[in-house]
Amino acid sequence: MRVLIIGAGSMGRGIARRLASGNNTITLFDVDPAKSEAVASDLGGSRPGGARVAIAETPSEAVPENDITILASWYAANLDVARKLGQELDGRIVVDISNPLNETYDGLVTPPGTSAAETIRSVLPQGAKLVKAFNTTFAATLLTGHVGGQPLDVFIAGDDEHARQSVIELVRSGGLNPVDVGELKRARELEALGFLGITLQGRLGTNFMSGWKLMIPAHA
Repeated sequence: MRVLIIGAGSMGRGIARRLASGNNTITLFDVDPAKSEAVASDLGGSRPGGARVAIAETPSEAVPENDITILASWYAANLDVARKLGQELDGRIVVDISNPLNETYDGLVTPPGTSAAETIRSVLPQGAKLVKAFNTTFAATLLTGHVGGQPLDVFIAGDDEHARQSVIELVRSGGLNPVDVGELKRARELEALGFLGITLQGRLGTNFMSGWKLMIPAHA
């Protein structure tokens, strides 16, 4: 698939690494071009046999050329990008990875009964297809794709069946284990799970190298 990743920070780098390993074509954009260039270099985009990586001058020019646009930044930034791109995302598959943490990282800023994903969806055009994914995974674990020898689970929520299945296919192509949790409103629980995972790092001393795993019986 052709994937635009907006945000070339640690999460953008991790997601790009996994998706590039699945033979997808990656386009990167960051407000700091040096970050995009660093990720592209890390993926070997300029070397023979390296990943197929491009750097966009603006996200607007790259959206129409890609199958999926991933908003790979924090909640406020993803919300701002969604607003600014507006109609350019109409009919497009958009992935939000954010957790709506407050400034002290001890709570969520979204009111009960909603989520960052649903708020972002509300500012997009009606035809945009928003999917929640990657918010329960940490950047360092995405670089390797596994924890304790087990492939990372990526929990995926979205109202549009085709969009959700497209993201499932994309995740699977990167060697990760997609878990379809259903409608976009399930992002409320996924963001709470993401928040819990963050708060446990200091308590458990796992240094953001842990991962959530759904254990399924062999006969299921």
